[in-house]
Amino acid sequence: MIAIISAAIAPGLALLSYFYLRDQYDTEPVFTVLRAFILGLAVTFPVMFIQYVLEEEIVFSSLVLQSFLAYGLLEEFFKWFILYFYIIHLIEFDEPYDGIVYGAAVSLGFATLENVLFLAVFGLETAVGRALLPVSSHALFGVVMGYYIGKAKFTKEQNKKRLILISLILPILLHTLYDYILVSSVHWIYYIIPFMLFLWWLGLWKVKKAHILTHQHHQLSK
Repeated sequence: MIAIISAAIAPGLALLSYFYLRDQYDTEPVFTVLRAFILGLAVTFPVMFIQYVLEEEIVFSSLVLQSFLAYGLLEEFFKWFILYFYIIHLIEFDEPYDGIVYGAAVSLGFATLENVLFLAVFGLETAVGRALLPVSSHALFGVVMGYYIGKAKFTKEQNKKRLILISLILPILLHTLYDYILVSSVHWIYYIIPFMLFLWWLGLWKVKKAHILTHQHHQLSK
């Protein structure tokens, strides 16, 4: 069991460490990042319970609807709720790049507990695939969400609502497409590889843009 827990937790912590260490200015307090991680972990059970009920009741008439409502919308909304109604107001959230750190932390909290439960059922042989797909995708959805949350906090008032809306809608759409690829075709591997490459490109591009915004923020603060 220790091996399963270690294998399930390691990818999330590695990815979180990567985005955490990319912070070029004021590194976030570890305990604040850990708190965001735990909040993401805490919403896993209610989300999974709702998903179970929806699937048992056979609510969905199509795979697109299932991918959108049960996975894209439900999972990303709960993560966004934590970021928008709690994390964004923290005093430690003092530069645009912080949105990426906290977005990744919340998403990886969710993904890590989900991964522990999955590996406990299906075994260690699924660990590599889980690290490359679900855990990585959750991290990158969080990066995209966090980028727009961070940008919204430090932008002019008239642009805030648009950025906040994008911070919710874009991760939902990306997550929906990810799940639809996995469930809609027996040849999903041919579609998921280019999608994941695109997702990594998008996430790293947002990291680069967040660094530029953070540099500008510090220049203006001098």
